Amino acid sequence: MELRHMREFGVLVALLLVGALISLATPYFLTTNNLMGVFRAFSLTAIMSIGMVMVIITGGIDLSVGSAMGLASLVTALTFGAGYSTAAAIAAGLGTGLAFGLFNGLLITAIGLPPFIATLGSLSIGRGMMYMITHGVPVTPETPEIFSVIGQGYVGPVPVPVIIMVALMIIFAIVMRRTRFGRHVYATGGNEYAARLSGVKVNRIKLAVYVLSSTIASLAGVIGFSRYLSAEPASGFGSELDVIAAAAIGGASLAGGIGSVTGAVIGAALVGVIANGVVLLNINTYAQQAITGGVILIAVSLDVLRNRYTGGNG
Repeated sequence: MELRHMREFGVLVALLLVGALISLATPYFLTTNNLMGVFRAFSLTAIMSIGMVMVIITGGIDLSVGSAMGLASLVTALTFGAGYSTAAAIAAGLGTGLAFGLFNGLLITAIGLPPFIATLGSLSIGRGMMYMITHGVPVTPETPEIFSVIGQGYVGPVPVPVIIMVALMIIFAIVMRRTRFGRHVYATGGNEYAARLSGVKVNRIKLAVYVLSSTIASLAGVIGFSRYLSAEPASGFGSELDVIAAAAIGGASLAGGIGSVTGAVIGAALVGVIANGVVLLNINTYAQQAITGGVILIAVSLDVLRNRYTGGNG
């Protein structure tokens, strides 16, 4: 079994164990309504983690996904407010994310800024732009009823955002495991120098993953706006931490070269289940952050120890 599959399996076992413990403590956890609510709650984090894990596999980090999400939500709302169609509003939101990712990617590949600095700057720029545009006031335009289906609709008992999450997970899991692009992403993070020598266009790969990360985050922003039909100035604030946590818990190595889309989504699910358990068990909600932080430390510590034991060869 490949290492990434072993890591996915370990996180899945942890998820099932946590779910089993919560279900023993409260009969409400395994109800259909609650489970669908849990899936809906973590779906946006899981969607963004799909882009984030690709960035982390290359050895980078994207701190700006929360700002990309919020700015895309705002641009979508403003486009509706200007009287444009649903298709135009969605395209504007996704285009915002694409431009955001292109900006990040060029800072990193063309100028040579460290990913942490480049995306930290983008985070602040995006957040500042949102407050400048809205003056701190939510934007709530009139929207067609069909648009709300994206964030509020169901297919049977399953929320539409969950279906979008699963579809993206399947698509990008195949891309990362079965295509040349996916192999080059892993090669870039595993050993950038060797990847260059073997003909991998490393800068193109890095540019592509940052564009994908921000574009996927902008999709989460469009879905979020569709759910609440209001673009809040603080939308997406702090979500980058949850997204990075999901990827790290899901087995992605912050040193690069290791990780998987499936693992990141399972990591997001684990965080979501813990959050739901905190509510159902009537635990102080502030404890959720402490518990999540502890899980992150355990996951990253295990990664460090594993690398030390295997001599850094996975």
